[in-house]
Amino acid sequence: MADSYFPRWRAQPDAVEGRIVGTDERLAWPQMFAMGIQHVVAMFGSTVLAPLLMGFDPNLCIFMSGIGTLLFFVLVGGRVPSYLGSSFAFIGLVIAVTGYGGHGPNMNIPLALGGIIACGVVYAIIGLIVSAVGTRWIETLMPPVVTGAIVCVIGLNLAPIAVRGVSGSNFDSWMALVTVLCVGAVAVFGRGMLQRLLILVGLLMAYVIYAIVTNGLGMGKPIDFSIVVNAAWFGMPHFTAPVFDMRAMTLLAPIAVILVAENLGHIKAVSAMTGQNLDRYIGRAFLGDGLATVVSGFAGGTGVTTYAENIGVMAVTKIYSTLVFVIAALIALVLGFSPKFGAVIQTIPGPVLGGVSIVVFGLIAVTGARIWVVNKVDFSDNRNLIVAAVTLVLGAGDFSLKLGGFGTATFGAIILYTLLRRKPAQGPVA
Repeated sequence: MADSYFPRWRAQPDAVEGRIVGTDERLAWPQMFAMGIQHVVAMFGSTVLAPLLMGFDPNLCIFMSGIGTLLFFVLVGGRVPSYLGSSFAFIGLVIAVTGYGGHGPNMNIPLALGGIIACGVVYAIIGLIVSAVGTRWIETLMPPVVTGAIVCVIGLNLAPIAVRGVSGSNFDSWMALVTVLCVGAVAVFGRGMLQRLLILVGLLMAYVIYAIVTNGLGMGKPIDFSIVVNAAWFGMPHFTAPVFDMRAMTLLAPIAVILVAENLGHIKAVSAMTGQNLDRYIGRAFLGDGLATVVSGFAGGTGVTTYAENIGVMAVTKIYSTLVFVIAALIALVLGFSPKFGAVIQTIPGPVLGGVSIVVFGLIAVTGARIWVVNKVDFSDNRNLIVAAVTLVLGAGDFSLKLGGFGTATFGAIILYTLLRRKPAQGPVA
């Protein structure tokens, strides 16, 4: 495998429960296609929800997520399993820069796009530096105790978004719990490929139940299928040109540091789950993510990150084949050209999407804890204990110093660990 730029994916035709499918392996093509669909669905939180929260066009963002994923795949030589989706780290500052009110299209998106491009450029430069000099300086600033805490914070910080989305009424809350139970039932009682498609199957089950209860029995808000019937099958995405405003660029560019932490945490987590050391691809991953963010910004899309809901899906399914993400990206490109798909997205009930988000965001948070366990982080060392404890509370509590919850927690973890490095470790440090 070392003599080729891309892996030579070995076919593993049978999906055996519990068996790990490595990055350089693949299942039978029908199963690979099904897994690609699941990753696209699992990424709805970032490709649909995050753009909606910022006033972006979800159809365009899905399309650009496919473009970004393919660009990333090429730059890392198909060695790092990842699907690129909108980073939630941008939400707070994009809203601040554009003055977005939270409903409908954001009329000031061009201002945010210039800042997103600036962030991508900074991110790409960091990638080039890492490729040239290695990752030691980043690992010194962000060891496992820091990256694990940041990954946990991402999941915990997203938790209020999921919970608020299903708290509009008692009916919404119950349907969200039904969705969680559907996903959980598939995860626990499903077998073979059915179990590995837990997010997709669980969502479909909950969607059907919701339609029966509302459209059939008249309880709650019914699903309006007329928007799907009236939507066209094919249509071009609506691209938007950026505006380069110095204030917006100055505010959004530092998010690159958060994206570095997200990406580093993703790679470390996947390394831990697969048993493969992916550190040598970190620089190229940063570069790929940065360039994908630049391309997305020029087209009118959101800033993207490799760390996303798909890591939770991989943690449960144990399928890490990088070809899955090529399939997912191609599906996203096709969907981006379909207004009818955009209409279908609009029919997904909020409680159902919220219930799926609860599961996936929780998996993200637990993955951060997994980084601590796998790297044997010593919490008898008070330095590690304080860094993790403070970071979790800052992030989960959305403490902000004009950086947003992720930003404050990320910078807080890095700075706090650096300051406390003067104190001798009381035990082995991972």
